[in-house]
Amino acid sequence: MADDDKKFSKELIGKTVVSKTGKRFGELGDIIFETRSGELIHMLLHNPTSYTEKLELEKDKDGNILIPFSAVIAIGDFLVIAEEDII
Repeated sequence: MADDDKKFSKELIGKTVVSKTGKRFGELGDIIFETRSGELIHMLLHNPTSYTEKLELEKDKDGNILIPFSAVIAIGDFLVIAEEDII
């Protein structure tokens, strides 16, 4: 991976999370990762849309919606996820 392909987590926080069909899910609030390996596990959503609320996705102990980081297919102006990987 080239240096300019790397993204720092602070650059991603606050980006809008959308599906590849353009459905808006909310904003990236935080990234949860495995401390030993550094593997990215989940994205924590802030300001989830009403569409996202209806999906009954996994939530943390505080009721925040979690999306598996493995569902991310592109990172740019938005975080694009494959909706079929989370439902």
